Amino acid sequence: MCSHVTPCPDATSEARDLAAVVRSHPEQGWSLLCNGVVLFDDDGELLPDGRAIAHPHTWLTAELVSA
Repeated sequence: MCSHVTPCPDATSEARDLAAVVRSHPEQGWSLLCNGVVLFDDDGELLPDGRAIAHPHTWLTAELVSA
C-alpha cells in the first residue's frame, strides 16, 4: 500500500500508528494511515482486517488518577 522511499510500518506491526497520514478528518476525530489503519483521536485504532484496538491513555499516571 505504501509507496514511500522508506516504507511505513505494516498494519500488523506494533509501530503501525507511525505510518504516514493520507487522509485527516480532525473534525470527526480520525485519520487514515497509508498502511490502511484508521487512527482515532482517543488513541484507538481500526485495523484493515476489521479488528479494533483500544489503547489506554498511558499519560495518566497513578498519581494523576488518585489526585
